[in-house]
Amino acid sequence: MSTPNRVYIARLAGVAVFDPNGDQVGRIRDAVARMRPTQRPPEVVGLVAEMPMRRRIFLSINRITSIDADAVVLGSGTLNLRRFEKRPNELLVLQELLDRRVQLDTGQAGSVVDVAMECSRGGEWALTRVAVREQTSRLARRGHLHQVEWDRVRGLGTLGENRGTANLLAVLEDMRPADLANALQDLPDARRNEVAAALDDERLADVLGELPEHDQVEILAALDRERAADVLEEMDPDDAADLLNELPPPEQDVLLDLMEPDEATPVRQLLRYASGTAGSVMTSEPVILPPDATVAEALARIREPQLSPAVAAQVFVTRAPLTTPTGRYLGMVHFQALLREPPADLLGGVVVNDIDPLRPTTPLPEITRRMATYDLVAMPVVDRTMRLVGAVTVDDVLDHSLPRDWRDRDAMSAAPATDEPPQDGGNG
Repeated sequence: MSTPNRVYIARLAGVAVFDPNGDQVGRIRDAVARMRPTQRPPEVVGLVAEMPMRRRIFLSINRITSIDADAVVLGSGTLNLRRFEKRPNELLVLQELLDRRVQLDTGQAGSVVDVAMECSRGGEWALTRVAVREQTSRLARRGHLHQVEWDRVRGLGTLGENRGTANLLAVLEDMRPADLANALQDLPDARRNEVAAALDDERLADVLGELPEHDQVEILAALDRERAADVLEEMDPDDAADLLNELPPPEQDVLLDLMEPDEATPVRQLLRYASGTAGSVMTSEPVILPPDATVAEALARIREPQLSPAVAAQVFVTRAPLTTPTGRYLGMVHFQALLREPPADLLGGVVVNDIDPLRPTTPLPEITRRMATYDLVAMPVVDRTMRLVGAVTVDDVLDHSLPRDWRDRDAMSAAPATDEPPQDGGNG
């Protein structure tokens, strides 16, 4: 194996995995170690890689030909694409050891920030060294970092919940919200709730939108109500309404009352619409400008980084007021049309209104048919007086057209991922 003799596992998180042909097959998310009945350090039996569609698979350590900070390379052979499942005597290093409160043999208390695996002359990989940060008073910046042998650390062999979250969050911080949501589903419920609560409000709001409904509800319930209301305020109104719809009406009312009125109002409006209609799936905050705004102003608005690609793909033009429900809806302008027009031109001169807008009661199958017919990524939703009340985007349609449990890892694992035969040996 062409690789350093010692590898710190936290540094492998997110590293790309390549097959012998140089094609990327996924990214490393953890390492799997097997506990031993003796005092010998745990044996590393493989790595966990995340593939497209959020499926996590086991890579036997014997299949890996190279490990470094930039890539993990596999040897030849058939890849086992069955979903990884941890066995009773196995340990997920990053998930279970990072932030573990331990004690050095000197008596100094600390927490685990990384774990190193080493390859022996016989080719066996084992967890041999632990990076431990000393616990200090709050006034001190950071405690001293010790890198010590496995057997010099007490508390690694127990599965207590005496852990923090800082180092695990550091490993997860660069993940996209959907990938972080996927990682949270692999954690035990208590640990998942603990890590979720440690995220800031905006980050947690993004992650909640990528989780199955039952996980959203459990995480929200684990927060105090004031914090839950703050997180709901950071969510897109349609996502917040979907989440609140999973709660009993009395709990909905409590959380809505705790939210800022201007944040709660659009959510309350969305909750009034029947499930499976344009009103129930639309966003109430599309990009809206008046007809006397310039093309340059419209381009500046759609460049705002917090906008999703589907929302930023077009500008809706209305009379004042410009918050939903707006004044009279006049039409929309796609961003490609904006790029072709002089920056000083007014939107009123380039607006398009030859496609009938949706009504809040339009059913989802009709929305899907019309968006496919006209190759649109978003459609306006207007009330009986032609006021814009929101817009349905293609991601809204996909979210509500897929099976209800499509985000659920357990449900996904029930279906086979491939017809390929599994490799010999390894986990799974």
